Amino acid sequence: MSISAQDVKKLRDMTGAGMMDCKKALTETDGDFEAAVEFLRKKGAKLEAKRADRHAKEGVVIAKVSDDQKKGVIIKLSCETDFVAKNQDFIDLAQQFAEIALQEFPSDVEALRAQSFNGITIGEKVTEQVGVIGEKIELADYQRLEAEQVVPYIHMGYKAGVIVGLNKNSGDFETAGKDVAMQVAAMKPIAVDKDGVDAQTVEKEIEIGKEQARQEGKPEAILEKIAMGKLNKFFKEKTLLNQAFVKDSSLTVAQYLKQQDSDLTVTDFKHVELG
Repeated sequence: MSISAQDVKKLRDMTGAGMMDCKKALTETDGDFEAAVEFLRKKGAKLEAKRADRHAKEGVVIAKVSDDQKKGVIIKLSCETDFVAKNQDFIDLAQQFAEIALQEFPSDVEALRAQSFNGITIGEKVTEQVGVIGEKIELADYQRLEAEQVVPYIHMGYKAGVIVGLNKNSGDFETAGKDVAMQVAAMKPIAVDKDGVDAQTVEKEIEIGKEQARQEGKPEAILEKIAMGKLNKFFKEKTLLNQAFVKDSSLTVAQYLKQQDSDLTVTDFKHVELG
């Protein structure tokens, strides 16, 4: 049957697929739009399997918070090339996924993939886009956070995203929250404070400290003390509230927050970056 340019455009608007791919899909399915969409999705699934071992290190990271600032999410939609990552349609799709994540607030990335998206699931839409774009596309990460006030930050043209939870909610804390989120993006802390560092990491750092001191010829009797000193340095470098504040190294992050409000602190943070 003859496939009109109008029908091709309609399918393209529905799926984002290229004109030639849309024409082929409609031709193969005798103009049945539902079957044509399924045709494109199957093409994506086949290509997805072929490109499974490819590295999708490019993409976009989107951070969003709810209107009341009580909830925040970050999603990472990955692709293979910077060319695709900079495409506005790809960015818009990631924004739509993030909005669904914020509205539905699923527990993990698998639950997010199962969410509805224009009559299919997000996971199916991602597979469809593999066929449309011709690259490995992945909904690679999803993080969520709840707090009295959640502040978002997107770093370097969607290269990284941070959400920071504060224990108090006020418009006066927007700047402070963003400053701390930028700190997380720059300094990559592993926990809010030393209490958030898991026991296995602490034990490993103590053993590393002991071995370093041993290699330096220090007596066995003082290795523990030296290791604990190194552990405290580790906490200062790797835990958010104890880090030197990047905008004023004379302050820790905790001290900076207390300058804004004596009780203000960070309850949690999430950080997602490409790569």
